Amino acid sequence: MKKGTLYLVGTPIGNLRDMSFRALQILKKVNLIAAEDTRHTRKLLSYYDIHTSLTSFFEHNELKKTSYLVKRLTQGDEIALVSKAGMPGISDPGYYLIKEAIKEGISLIPVPGPTALILALIVSGFPTHSFVFEGFLGRNKEKRIHKLRKIKEEERTTVIYVSPHRIRKVLSEIRQILGDRRITVVREITKKFEETIRGRVGEVIKIFEEREPKGEFTLVIEGKP
Repeated sequence: MKKGTLYLVGTPIGNLRDMSFRALQILKKVNLIAAEDTRHTRKLLSYYDIHTSLTSFFEHNELKKTSYLVKRLTQGDEIALVSKAGMPGISDPGYYLIKEAIKEGISLIPVPGPTALILALIVSGFPTHSFVFEGFLGRNKEKRIHKLRKIKEEERTTVIYVSPHRIRKVLSEIRQILGDRRITVVREITKKFEETIRGRVGEVIKIFEEREPKGEFTLVIEGKP
């Protein structure tokens, strides 16, 4: 029996019109869509009048669901993997499924879409020819400090993701460990209230002392001078 294909489909990170024609075609033709957030993905599918079956695939059921999806793929089904936003596998579930699909000889096809880290990087004004992506630094303060000490010695531009309720803590820790280095903060990329803030860490801290941080944040940190 011919094995199916696993499509790794990029979806909008905010503006629903950032969906590619090819991604729409894939989502319409596959047998199943494995989605990190089915409610969020259902809104996207409804916007484009797509009626493909959905199944949940998120952090806490990733291991269990992988065996189910791999079984269907080996039986010939075509499946699309999507995250809540952006490219699956980038600080989102997907790595384990991708690894197991490769073991089983299943074909993987990436379908490009927007990625917050790249969009923030190119508007930062910092060097883009070589950079480091650290994802989320973590909830534990000790782990965040440990990572920031490594970033301190990094000469390349560094990109990290930060949740709105942790942005003030992380900015304070960056200033504590890296000093008053230049950073670019991009908030709500592609959405209605998109905002880019450039300056020294201390200047950005003052901004968020005066107003409540809202939305999803991507931080771009200047490399070690």
